[in-house]
Amino acid sequence: MKIKLAGKNLEDIRVLLGEYGLEECDSGYELIICHGGDGALLGAEREFPGVLKFPVRDAATALTCPEHPLRKRLADLACGNLKVSGLPKLAAEYGNTRITGINDIFLHNSICCGALRYQVRIDGELYASEILGDGVGLATVHGSTAYYRSITRSIFRTGLGLAFSNSTVEISHLVIPESSTVEVTILRGPGLLIADNSPVTEVAENSTVKMFLSEEKALICGLEEFMCPECRKIRHRRGNC
Repeated sequence: MKIKLAGKNLEDIRVLLGEYGLEECDSGYELIICHGGDGALLGAEREFPGVLKFPVRDAATALTCPEHPLRKRLADLACGNLKVSGLPKLAAEYGNTRITGINDIFLHNSICCGALRYQVRIDGELYASEILGDGVGLATVHGSTAYYRSITRSIFRTGLGLAFSNSTVEISHLVIPESSTVEVTILRGPGLLIADNSPVTEVAENSTVKMFLSEEKALICGLEEFMCPECRKIRHRRGNC
């Protein structure tokens, strides 16, 4: 199988490829192996959208349980034993700019000592005429265990999660249907638009950002093993993410 490598400490995995019938190449590849953590997967999907990804943990920074060492995961890949998942992605549009993310899309304040003042509409209906805070974001079910959870102290299993970060007035976080569109208008800014761990896009005052579920999906094989709860427990005990 022809593959491409992405992530960090690639020599640690490059020396093993031949043992499993994997050939590294820069074009004509069928799959991208993302070596690292969650960030390596998110970055690879941003750089190579739509290409099948196989995420594996970097043993130097992320310990795994006995069921998921690197060699076993590569063997499972070579034998075709891994399930392919299609993760939903979010999209945001601002002017001629469009960005996508697997976990979440957030509109943040651009100056850390000043709040963002913004208005929110859901499916064209006004939800909040004016909110002051650090920002607002939309998350997928997969992303509900990431930044969304740190803001709301909750997760969800269906729909999309709308979270308000550090607002000055009490406002309810929401779980809305996947068909919903959220429009955020900056009343005082500018703001910073971010998808997952992407570089930021500045959004001008009096501009509107539209957030919604994209028609695209991220194709990932071996996602269940990559997100193994036993592996996560080991990392948390050792102080890793």
